[in-house]
Amino acid sequence: MRVDLRRARLRSMGIRSEWTRRCGLARLRWSARAEGTRTGLVTAVTTPAFNLRSLTLWHLLAAVLAAVVAHPARSLAAAPAAASSLETAQELFYNGQYEEAAKFTRSVAPEHVDLAMMELRTSAVLFQIKRALGDGADKERALKACVPCADLIRDFKAEFTAGRAMAREAVAKQPKDATAQFYLGKLNLNFVWLELGTLGHRTGWNEYWEARHSLDESLVLAPTYRRAQVARAWIDYIVDTRMPWGTGWVLGGGNKKKALRVMHEAATSGDDRYAYAEALFGLWDMQIREKRKADAIESARRLAEMFPNNPEVARFVVAGTRTTHD
Repeated sequence: MRVDLRRARLRSMGIRSEWTRRCGLARLRWSARAEGTRTGLVTAVTTPAFNLRSLTLWHLLAAVLAAVVAHPARSLAAAPAAASSLETAQELFYNGQYEEAAKFTRSVAPEHVDLAMMELRTSAVLFQIKRALGDGADKERALKACVPCADLIRDFKAEFTAGRAMAREAVAKQPKDATAQFYLGKLNLNFVWLELGTLGHRTGWNEYWEARHSLDESLVLAPTYRRAQVARAWIDYIVDTRMPWGTGWVLGGGNKKKALRVMHEAATSGDDRYAYAEALFGLWDMQIREKRKADAIESARRLAEMFPNNPEVARFVVAGTRTTHD
């Protein structure tokens, strides 16, 4: 009875012989693959759990229907959860709660950990190290006296290694993805900031060039990508202001004026709260370095309105206000 029904279905499809039956199934398979490519359902009809030679038309339709119902539900449920987790971590980070931000990112479910989360995690640990070391000129002495620094540096390098591997994989799959290129550059830049800027080590040559090339590529693909503009502006600024002329030339050159202009433009306004905050923090830092006191106080006040719990910003505003009144 089952054989007769299958033959009847095949005849209704115009398939009469064994050869034409197999051709008909092959045609059905490729039709399903083509439809799957269009609708994102290729996995549902090509998974090893399905045997296409014995798969009836009704089984195939059921599989496709199940995929249509199930896949969007999972993706739509995951996206808000991931976005919410990232925003929570960003809010902690920009309020100067670096340890809490790092801990929160580690509590996020693995399926919600993406490049944005990995970059934020390394940034949070980096700023923990910077805060623990302080602003003293003798970095080596400060490092020896820093009790938590050894564990923090080990954590940073582990997170950096994992994040960079994730970013390299993303770039290898989609080399024209400006976001993937940015995160590969930014993760490498975090490493350079740790080794060269925070610890005073003369290392990170390969990471520097990978950062520079990735950020340049990101801006070629998306010239108005604010976060890439900000990160690239830091390279221009540091190379021009902190490196001897010969070293700066070897590093590809820098441009302080351009860096300040780009940072100022990026920190003017924006719909993305945290990309705007990153630019404003960068502008504030550069203004302090350039001894533009009035401008730095104004930037700090803007930051204090956005992130009132940030202790460094609050202290700077209070100190600036007292100086102005005096």
